[in-house]
Amino acid sequence: MSERWTPDSWRKKPVLQVPEYPDANALAEVEAQLATFPPLVFAGEARNLKKALAKVAAGDAFLLQGGDCAESFAEHGANNIRDFFRVFLQMAVVLTYAGASPVVKVGRIAGQFAKPRSSPTEKQDSVELPSYRGDIVNDSAFTAEARVPNPARQLMAYRQSAATLNLLRAFATGGFANLASVHQWMLGFLKDSPQSRRYQELANRISEALDFMRACGLDLESHPELRATDFYTSHEALLLGYEQAMTRVDSITGDWYATSGHMIWIGDRTRQLENGHVEYFRGIKNPIGLKCGPSLKPDELLRLLDVLNPDNEAGRITLINRFGSDKVNECLPPLIRAVQREGRVVVWSCDPMHGNTITSTSGYKTRPFDRIVSEVKSFFAIHAAEGTHAGGVHLEMTGQDVTECTGGARAITDEDLNDRYHTVCDPRLNAEQSIDLAFLIAELLKRERATRARPLPAASGL
Repeated sequence: MSERWTPDSWRKKPVLQVPEYPDANALAEVEAQLATFPPLVFAGEARNLKKALAKVAAGDAFLLQGGDCAESFAEHGANNIRDFFRVFLQMAVVLTYAGASPVVKVGRIAGQFAKPRSSPTEKQDSVELPSYRGDIVNDSAFTAEARVPNPARQLMAYRQSAATLNLLRAFATGGFANLASVHQWMLGFLKDSPQSRRYQELANRISEALDFMRACGLDLESHPELRATDFYTSHEALLLGYEQAMTRVDSITGDWYATSGHMIWIGDRTRQLENGHVEYFRGIKNPIGLKCGPSLKPDELLRLLDVLNPDNEAGRITLINRFGSDKVNECLPPLIRAVQREGRVVVWSCDPMHGNTITSTSGYKTRPFDRIVSEVKSFFAIHAAEGTHAGGVHLEMTGQDVTECTGGARAITDEDLNDRYHTVCDPRLNAEQSIDLAFLIAELLKRERATRARPLPAASGL
């Protein structure tokens, strides 16, 4: 890792989870074309996110990261983007107001098109085909033609990411995110949900607080933090050729940034120390994530931190824990203790989705809501015991009224999964389950704050 870094130095290393493109020349032409396209995000925005994440690492804020398991070309549309953003705002306001914590908002959106797979092929009946690897690579239709990796799909992924970012920026700064609109963020199909009353009560308290501030003579329109919000994008940087094409030099600092998203992360299947993904990530200056699964050992994590964050920069590294409710109590404490012992500054985030995936009796891949809740609760309890900050959550979620994860307030059953199972890859929390989880996390944040604020007992005299 002492070798000179360049945006293409990863090509000298082994790389996992790479699709086999049948036409190398066509792939090279697409990557060359992408390299001429405008950046999707800007270096200054990535630096602002890093500063915000530094506050999370210090225990002064909370990271809410979530969105689709894999974005779909077919489902791309203004309504779907708006509904996702609505639910995300609802969750953020629940955490901010009920949890009394500033929230850093990062979506799995505008670039989350590639997915790692546990097997290079999948089988239906007697037919075996290459696995679906996300719309940026191939198509989900189970045909031989659809499953051939097509580099031109990267151009479509770029265009959809650009269009999504354009709309998200408009929503975040153009008035949609105005706190005075807190009542209008409720999705229509949630009106009669068990969580509707709780959210409406919270929205009423916020409206009353705003009315009080106005009555005191404060001009709320002069406070941009009440009329707009900072919203950032993220994705797993799986296709390194695409990422290289979107890697640009910042004209202010001279540093290299990935301009495909504000924050990108290394998956649990591609974090090998001597492989291409770690090589690529070590050279970019974005805030980055590292997925941490049950196989990650403390010594290996420390070596990865040495390479990815040698200067121990606050806000640079988010450790996204994905253990499963049955393994988190065994796997997480040794990592925390190793990181604390070496004085490394990181954001600890909980991904309660990927370690809790099961196949239901009806044959659908699903995630039981009670297991998701259990892992989140354990995550907070472990950090409380270790004296560290439970810094965030990383969720696969949607604003659509889907039935993909069992349980929740409406107690979705195995039999219900068939009703609205729309995901092209992994099961997502629906809007109601997402808000339900936000209220739970808000309570856990309040308890953490109370514990941290509690004065230590006076030392007894000897």
